[in-house]
Amino acid sequence: MSLYFWLLLGSIAVPLLLSFDKRLHFYTQWKYVLPSIAIVAVLYISVDIHFTQQGFWGFNDRYISGVQLFHLPVEEILFFIVVPYASIFLHEAILEYFPQVKVGKKVNILLIGFLLVMSLLVLVFNLQKSYTAYISGKLLLILILALVLKSESIRSFFLTFLVILLPFLVVNGILTGSFITDEVVWYNNTENLGIRIFTIPIEDFAYAFSMIFLNLLLIEKLKQLY
Repeated sequence: MSLYFWLLLGSIAVPLLLSFDKRLHFYTQWKYVLPSIAIVAVLYISVDIHFTQQGFWGFNDRYISGVQLFHLPVEEILFFIVVPYASIFLHEAILEYFPQVKVGKKVNILLIGFLLVMSLLVLVFNLQKSYTAYISGKLLLILILALVLKSESIRSFFLTFLVILLPFLVVNGILTGSFITDEVVWYNNTENLGIRIFTIPIEDFAYAFSMIFLNLLLIEKLKQLY
C-alpha cells in the first residue's frame, strides 16, 4: 500500500473503532455525519480536480498507488472522507468529556469578526493567487453562513480545532514533506502566499478549518431537521 494510504488508514482506525464506544456511541450520529461528509466532499473534490488539472498542486507518484478516480489519486478522494470523519469524531469526543468547552459569546463574535476581516483582506489583495483567493473566499462565505444560521457549534469548534491541529500537523506535515525525502503533495507556489508552517502552506490551515466547520454546520442543521 502507498504511504498516502497508510496515513489515511492511521487517521481513521482509532476514530472508527471508538465510534462504537459505550460512552461516545458516535455511530448513532452517522445519519447526520455521513450525509454531511458526502456533501462537503463533493464541493471540495470538484475544486481539487480543477486545481490539479491546472497544475496548482499535484501528487508524487512515489507515494501513491497509481489508482485514479475522477482524475485524482484514489487516496486523495478518500482524504475527503477520512479526515472529516476523524476530525468530527475528535470534536464530538472532546465535547462528550468536556461539554463546557466553548468560547464566550462576545469572544465568539470577536473571533468571527477577525476572521471575516482577515479573509476579506487576503482575498482582495491576492486575487491573482488561485489557491489563496479560493480558500480565503470560501472561508469568508462559510463564516457568513455561520452568522446567518446562528451556529452554536462554532463556539466549541474554535477550541476543539486547536486539538484537531495536533494530528493535522503530523498528517499534513508528512503529506507536504516533513519526515520524508520528498513531498506526497506538491504545490505551485505562484498560486499561494508561499508562507509555510513547517512544510505546510498556511492556506492549508484555513482549508482544514473551513472543511471541518462546514461539516459541523451541516450536521447542526440536519439535527434540526430530523
